[in-house]
Amino acid sequence: MPVLQQSAQMAQSQILSPQMRQSLEILQATALDLQQMVRMELETNPVLEEEPPEQEATDTEDAGDGDAAETDEMERLEEDWSDFSAQGAVDPEAEARRMRFLEGVAPQETLSGHLENQFGRLALDPVQRRIASLLIGNLDENGYLAATPEEVADEARAETAEAIEMLHTLQTMDPPGVGARDLSECLSLQLARLGSHHAHAAATNIVKSHLDLLGRKKFAEIASALGIGQEQVREAGALIAQLNPKPGRAFAGEAAQALSPDVIIEKVGDDYAVSLVRDNIPHLRISRSYRDLLGESGGTPEVRGYLRDKIRGGKFIIKSIQQRQQTILAIAREIAARQRPFLEEGVSALVPMTMAQVAQVVGVHETTVSRAIAGKTVATPQGIFEMKFFFTTGYTTADGAEVSNTSVKDAIAALIRAENAHQPLSDQQIMDKLKADGLPVARRTVAKYREALGFLPSHLRKSF
Repeated sequence: MPVLQQSAQMAQSQILSPQMRQSLEILQATALDLQQMVRMELETNPVLEEEPPEQEATDTEDAGDGDAAETDEMERLEEDWSDFSAQGAVDPEAEARRMRFLEGVAPQETLSGHLENQFGRLALDPVQRRIASLLIGNLDENGYLAATPEEVADEARAETAEAIEMLHTLQTMDPPGVGARDLSECLSLQLARLGSHHAHAAATNIVKSHLDLLGRKKFAEIASALGIGQEQVREAGALIAQLNPKPGRAFAGEAAQALSPDVIIEKVGDDYAVSLVRDNIPHLRISRSYRDLLGESGGTPEVRGYLRDKIRGGKFIIKSIQQRQQTILAIAREIAARQRPFLEEGVSALVPMTMAQVAQVVGVHETTVSRAIAGKTVATPQGIFEMKFFFTTGYTTADGAEVSNTSVKDAIAALIRAENAHQPLSDQQIMDKLKADGLPVARRTVAKYREALGFLPSHLRKSF
């Protein structure tokens, strides 16, 4: 008979404190998300105040006539805040140069901004908005959801059913197919908007179960499996070919531009200057009235304890925003240093760069770089790009130079767009042309990148 026994085991696990979790959320937050977080803090922490940058206070007067310990604590708080305020100071000449630079960059909406605008028109409660923000933040450049509803619900501190409901809402938005978890679902979402028609029904069945057969033009097998005629299969195939397998691509890569970037890299003389855009970042300080109240000797222990907690929390928010700004700026400077060929010549000159390389120089963990660049954009002389655009692996050309896989994708896209529609290039032909240009890329890699770019195989691109 089995015997129940108790045994003790030791195991290591990482538990994030509430403050550490909040700090990571601030680091990863977009400017819009950070605004909302600060608004919430201003509502719940009475010692925090927000002021325009030109009115930021760096006053370090004595906090009051309280005991030495309280005075020392306030001096430390003021010292930290003075450092933060100094970073927010605006150089009029740099600001004028920045405005001229931005006026010369054609603005274009990002996928996240496009979706946020649509969600903004809905009457959502705070939990739903939090879920919506996380769903948008977990979309890849093709518009596919890179996280499960369960993961989103856990991060949003919500029920899985709520995350699924918001995902269904996202999937009704523009562009059609956004929020899908795979190609089949992406195409099915687009077909569902076309209404009821026999070709639509056949196409839906094909994308759900027979995409592989369609890609190989096995019309007879599909017709037999679905119990329909081959002509109907061909008609459905033609309809599917008109759908967009990568709905987010219109907003990705070089076209991923935003009205207000987080960072600006601009040419000044023979070098490049890197600066943060602080327009949308809240400027905070500890309220003078509460500082004075803490310094008063007549306050009760309960009041003083309450004020200490609130001031400590306010100080942590201020410091976390400061660290966020410093980290983003340091990463942007390293991007400018490593990607100078891109700044001079464009996408074709993008060089390989990994998060691990940047993390080592900046002095942070690789995951910190990943969090810091999430949802952030940078304005460059070549246009406005998501910061993650610059992180890419690459290849060595025939002459020993290194090029990024983004450059290779750009070259593949250029070849396909310039091809004869009646005689489209096969993957082998594309590989041969790249090799002739000094880019030794394998045929399977060409096929992989072609699919990632949203181009069909040559036999499906052919016009008759």
